[in-house]
Amino acid sequence: MERGAGDRTGSALFAGFRALGLFSTDIPHVVRFSALKRRFYVTTCVGKSFHTYDVQKLSLVAVSNSLPQDICCMAADGRLVFAAYGNVFSAFARNKEVVHTFKGHKAEIHLLQPFGDHIISVDTDSILIIWHIYLEEEYLQLTFDKSVFKISAILHPSTYLNKILLGSEQGSLQLWNVKSNKLLYTFQGWKMGVTALQQAPAVDVVAVGLMSGQVIIHNIKFDETLMKFHQDWGPITSISFRTDGHPIMAAGSPCGHIGLWDLEDKKLINQMRNAHSTAIAGLTFLHREPLLVTNGADNALRIWIFDGPTGEGRLLRFRMGHSAPLTKIRYYGQNGQQIISASQDGTLQSFSTIHEKFNKSLGHGLINKKRVKRKGLQNAMSVRLPPITKFAAEEARESDWDSIIACHQGKLSCSTWNYQRSTIGSYFLKPKELKKDDITATAVDITSCGNFAVIGLSSGTVDVYNMQSGIHRGSFAHKGSVRGVAVDGLNQLTITTGSEGLLKFWNFKNKILIHSMSLDSPPNMMLLHRDSGILGLALDDFTISVLDIETRKIVREFSGHQGQINDLAFSPDGRWLITASMDCSVRTWDLPSGCLIDSFLLDSAPLNVTMSPTGDFLATSHVDHLGIYLWSNISLYSVVSLRPLPTDYIPSVVMLPGTCQTQDVELSEETIEPSDEMIEYDSPEQLNEQLVTLSLLPESRWKNLLNLDVIKKKNKPKEPPKVPKSAPFFIPTVPGLVPRYAAPEQNNDPHQSKVVNLGILAQKSDFCLKLEEGLVNNKYEAALNLLKELGPSGIETELQSLSPDCGGSVEVMQSFLKMIEMMLDRKRDFELAQAYLALFLKLHLKMLPSEPVLLEEMTKLSSQVEENWIHLQSLFNQSICILNYIKSALL
Repeated sequence: MERGAGDRTGSALFAGFRALGLFSTDIPHVVRFSALKRRFYVTTCVGKSFHTYDVQKLSLVAVSNSLPQDICCMAADGRLVFAAYGNVFSAFARNKEVVHTFKGHKAEIHLLQPFGDHIISVDTDSILIIWHIYLEEEYLQLTFDKSVFKISAILHPSTYLNKILLGSEQGSLQLWNVKSNKLLYTFQGWKMGVTALQQAPAVDVVAVGLMSGQVIIHNIKFDETLMKFHQDWGPITSISFRTDGHPIMAAGSPCGHIGLWDLEDKKLINQMRNAHSTAIAGLTFLHREPLLVTNGADNALRIWIFDGPTGEGRLLRFRMGHSAPLTKIRYYGQNGQQIISASQDGTLQSFSTIHEKFNKSLGHGLINKKRVKRKGLQNAMSVRLPPITKFAAEEARESDWDSIIACHQGKLSCSTWNYQRSTIGSYFLKPKELKKDDITATAVDITSCGNFAVIGLSSGTVDVYNMQSGIHRGSFAHKGSVRGVAVDGLNQLTITTGSEGLLKFWNFKNKILIHSMSLDSPPNMMLLHRDSGILGLALDDFTISVLDIETRKIVREFSGHQGQINDLAFSPDGRWLITASMDCSVRTWDLPSGCLIDSFLLDSAPLNVTMSPTGDFLATSHVDHLGIYLWSNISLYSVVSLRPLPTDYIPSVVMLPGTCQTQDVELSEETIEPSDEMIEYDSPEQLNEQLVTLSLLPESRWKNLLNLDVIKKKNKPKEPPKVPKSAPFFIPTVPGLVPRYAAPEQNNDPHQSKVVNLGILAQKSDFCLKLEEGLVNNKYEAALNLLKELGPSGIETELQSLSPDCGGSVEVMQSFLKMIEMMLDRKRDFELAQAYLALFLKLHLKMLPSEPVLLEEMTKLSSQVEENWIHLQSLFNQSICILNYIKSALL
């Protein structure tokens, strides 16, 4: 039965779980101090939610629930965290739950300032609104003319009751009393836009950051400039002061540098160059501690400690992801706990699906690492390798030598990386005879033993290198650019494919061409599932071909994608092929049935897809996204319908999972909802009338019916049980003035009979009555159902009661034999019919020959049983013969 396009939403196989590798955006962080736990916490924005970290170990404490849109600014006080999205902002309690929502702005909010029981919000139209937090009501609204005073910074000066200081893009500053709604003073400014305002440790002193790169230390009480500093790195992005006894001010810049200024000597004492690879979004000195917290749009959160003699800061702790979109992701190892990712920022990193503390960065690749160390180059950007485009990894010999081989954008040489040491490896693998600059490495693979790397070039050459020594071990040849290389699990075959549309099979050892076949279209990429020997090919005409490398034939062909296929992934058992395409869809194909079983759309095109070796998660990366997104495999913990999707099926759009796992429950519930439309398969009582069908009763109900007398004899107690003497709960007493205990009554009647009255047992049972009804209407299902509900002893009692000596009759016995005949005719409950008939013959064998009616029924049953057994025996003999042949034949 086919499903229509509207029968389900989302994916039936995968539910969004969480995102990895997201730590910070260009939104400044917020530092809070918990008086209860005596600890500092830092909160960073990651898209639609925010993370809260414990500064002491930089461990993740909480992840907030997601908001409808990306967060555009944040603020916090001692109890709540405020996050704005669009023209609305919300207050979060316990770093997680939305407890208040404030609506009233018409433009996007870009500034938030907590103010006691109130909070001030400013939008891009320079409309300032003061809200009462707990009443969610508007207290005051101030409107400024954008052309004259466009608010760009806000500050509540220390000890200035009910007053706020506003900075503008035009350069002037205004001091307002928000209680009386009065403008107290206007500072003329320095003819440059204000970008940052920060309270200095001294009262009445404020630091003002300008667009020109100047930092003005200004006394707002007397409107006097105390000192000026200038940085040549562009506008000041953020300012912070040390409060642990050192008169140091830190100022951030758009190029990632931080300047440290001595306020006593009024000079620059240190530069923290390249603290971040992008603009410094926020920097904060912790109160009374020599720690500086910084974050930036490079997806990094760093803590610097100032414990050196010259006042320089060194990196203490950090949480870092990729600062540019990913180019390749793959699971590493067999436990499914690590994902290696390469990015356009040139780094290679490993992310743990278990805990962030297991993340590690393998760093940037350097063209000449020894030269950089020897000469001490300050700017290592010039010697950094281009971004990694493709890589292959194998953990088999990771403790002995390099375990990762990677090719770089526009480079001929391929670099090796050591996962265990988390660094670039010893070799750059490239052919010695090639000197051309236009030849690049296009495909790589590493053997399952970890000893050899196979590299395909744009010139059509495929080279084999030894990973331990870096020695060249042979080559293969193609006419066109190599699009994919693969080696089977036993190092017997090397499979290569090129842009000319040929797929070639080579002997790995002697490099001899074994087989060549042409494809319908040039391939885009290739992936081999080594355990099953299945090869997946994504072609340029948006189709997928699946080959068996043993028979070297195409076994499946799939079509349906409307854009270039970016990546392929096999499930661990080789049953599913998952494809990601530029048409923003992720499709799952069932290889045994050759059908599309799942498809869903994403709001961003998937670039990479990889399946966990344990099958629990699917990981994807997307265009212009910095994170790795995990999708849980619903089929592992829920019933999933794997019916083929119709050709006109229109997939629905699924949102990318966030960093919070609580929302994933909602996603999974939405995904599981369509399971209601799945047809619940009710197994019929009999598949076919010609098939012998057994009952579903346990063996204890019928297997030992012939041995009940032996079992009873074995279970018979050796001596009668003795009742323990126990006092009654209430000891009876004889009424009177003196309390006396009543003596127990003894039964002195010696003539009382111990024989059970058989009058009740002499009545006919329900089973006998149903058998008598069966003689009339020829229906025995009710009698059979009664017999199925009984235990072995009850069945024996019922069959004994069928004889005339025990209250039965010959007619009832004849009806029982007809019931057995009906069971054998229908070939249902086959083993019950045999067991019941055997017990019946054992109990009544002596009287059966004396009754002609019963003898006639027995003759019919005998021929019927013999006919069924001959048929079954022939089938058994045939099966045994085939099994013996398979075990003994030399195939």
